[in-house]
Amino acid sequence: MIDEMLPLPQRLALHYAPGPARAPTLALLALDARLSELVAKANEPLLAQLRLAWWRDELGKPQAERARGDPVLDALEAWAGEEQALAGLVDGWEQLIGDAPLPTSSLEKFADGRGNAFAALARLTGQGQSAKAAGHAARIWALADFAAHSSNAEERSTALQLGGALARRAGAKLPRPLRAVAVLRGLGRRAIERGGGPLVGGRRDVLATMRLGMLGR
Repeated sequence: MIDEMLPLPQRLALHYAPGPARAPTLALLALDARLSELVAKANEPLLAQLRLAWWRDELGKPQAERARGDPVLDALEAWAGEEQALAGLVDGWEQLIGDAPLPTSSLEKFADGRGNAFAALARLTGQGQSAKAAGHAARIWALADFAAHSSNAEERSTALQLGGALARRAGAKLPRPLRAVAVLRGLGRRAIERGGGPLVGGRRDVLATMRLGMLGR
C-alpha cells in the first residue's frame, strides 16, 4: 500500500480526503514522498538529478507508454491531464539539490512546485475555484516541512520567514474535497508559529489534526 510510505503528517491528512478525492490526493502525496526520498538519500547531486529526470520523462509520456510496475507511477493514472503540474513538482524538488545554505530563490521555487501541484489537485477534484487557495495552503506546508527537516540554521530561518509571511495572509477555507491540504496548512502554520520543528510532534498536534480534519480550520 503506497499510503504506508507517507510521512506521518501526510498520512494523517490523507485520512480526511473524502471519497473520489482520495485517489488523486494519495497519488500526489506518494509522488512527493518518493521525490523527497530521492533527494534526501542521494549521495551525489548528479545521481539525484538523473533519478528526478527519469520521473520527469515518465510523466511526459502518454500513460500507455510509461514504465509499469512502480506503484507510485501506476497510481498517477488518476492525474490524467495534469501531468505538467507533477513535472513542476519534480522541478521543485530539484531546487533542493546543492550545498547548504540554499538560496532563497530555491526555497521559493520548491514551495511553488508543491503549491502548483495542489492547485492542480483542486482542479482534478472539481474544485477549480479553490485552486489558488490550495496552492497558497501547500506553500505554507512546504516551507514549514522544509524547515522541520533542514539541518542548516540559515536555511531554516529563511524557510520560516517565507512561510510566516504566507501564513499571516488569511487563506480561504478549502472545500471538503481538499480537506487534506487544509490539514497540512494548519499543521504548517502551527509549526511556523512555534519557531519550527516537527509538524506532528506530540499529542496536541494529533488533536489539532483531528480538529482541522473535521472543521477545515
